[in-house]
Amino acid sequence: MPLDVEAQKRAAGEAAVALVKSGNIVGLGTGSTAKYAILKLGDMAQDGFEVRGVPTSIATANLAKEHGIPLTSLEEFPAIDLTIDGADEVDPHLDMIKGMGGALFREKLVAAASKKVAIAVDASKLVKKLGARVPVPVEVHPFGWKVSKARLEALGGAPELRVAGGATVRTDNDNYLLDTRFKSIRDPAALEREINNVPGVLENGLFVRLASVVFVADAKGVQKRTR
Repeated sequence: MPLDVEAQKRAAGEAAVALVKSGNIVGLGTGSTAKYAILKLGDMAQDGFEVRGVPTSIATANLAKEHGIPLTSLEEFPAIDLTIDGADEVDPHLDMIKGMGGALFREKLVAAASKKVAIAVDASKLVKKLGARVPVPVEVHPFGWKVSKARLEALGGAPELRVAGGATVRTDNDNYLLDTRFKSIRDPAALEREINNVPGVLENGLFVRLASVVFVADAKGVQKRTR
């Protein structure tokens, strides 16, 4: 029987968990697919499997605690064995856009600290070029955010302040998000650097050369792609 989208997410997340070894420090991603990896790790932890997690968001920390995963931090472990996370887009080079869930700052720090980064996605997240489906989320400091917005426009972007329920969305770091569309992202690495050079920008959702392996689930099952 073909897998529906939620079953695809679960299959991809659980496939990534197979990389975890007993005693590992594991970065715990944020989002609907990473959730299934956390649930699986929680089951394993309650069965006596030794693992400690570094959460990438408050929501992930709460979920991990609820399911019995002991937590630690980058302060205690600045080198992480493996991070498991999802993505909003993945291109053929395994470069990504992340951050539609608002956790991009912590996700990128945890990924950068990791020896290996495993990404789990359903097939709808695959794109030929980044920016095809979603904008690039940019986390900016609230002070002078309109200055940052104008600079992003000068880079060719069309930034929009993220709002939900009539209120400006705040990240776990108490910052704003500018969801920025670009007509064409020809060089993701160069654009990532340019955005991060904008005054007031804390981090952006272009994740370049960070994924070690991507588990892609579709209706038929899970495929593994490596860089």
